[in-house]
Parts: sequence; C-alpha cells; structure tokens
Amino acid sequence: MTVPGTHRDLAAGRWGDLTLAEQLGNAGADVGRAIRARDGGRPDRFGAAVDRALDLLDLTLADDRWAGPRRREIARAREVLCDFLLGDNVYGSTAESTEAWFMGYALAARRGR
Repeated sequence: MTVPGTHRDLAAGRWGDLTLAEQLGNAGADVGRAIRARDGGRPDRFGAAVDRALDLLDLTLADDRWAGPRRREIARAREVLCDFLLGDNVYGSTAESTEAWFMGYALAARRGR
C-alpha cells in the first residue's frame, strides 16, 4: 500500500483500530470541509480538504477488514465523491446528499456501532 502523505501516522496502525463507521465519519469531516471551501471560494482550503478526504478513503479501501461488498461500496463512494467535487457530476450528487451519506457513518460511530 502506498501511504498517503498527509496521514502517515494513521496508516502506521491507528487507522486499523477504528471501526468502519469511524473511518468513514472521519473522511466525511474532510468532505464537509471541502464542500464549504468550494462554496466559499477558498480553492486553497478546498484542495487540501479534498486531498485529506481521498487519503482517508484510500486508507479505508486498503483495510483488509472491508473486503468484498463493503470495499465495493467504499470504492463507489470515492468515485461519486470525485465526480461531485472534481468531475462533471454525472451522478447528479448534491452537497446535501454527499454529506448525508457520510454523516450516517459519523452518527453511527458516535453511537458506538
């Protein structure tokens, strides 16, 4: 696995201690930051937040615990996120739908699932 630049300490082991909900909830926090930066006209913050979100999703994809259907869902979420933030938005995503998908995991992590 290539270790993403901004999250080397997480890749060294701590990320593997988190549940799937915690991992996706953390990635979702950076997704929210990216959306707010984009909508606020802050390209410097936008780029950094997108990079962090994708780094975290890549770490999640590299986690062997999520093999099979879960990994496919995570990979599809990454694809849809890239399409929404960086592409032509062919999936027709909105800021609300994107944040809601990640928020479900953040809430589940808080509830301890």
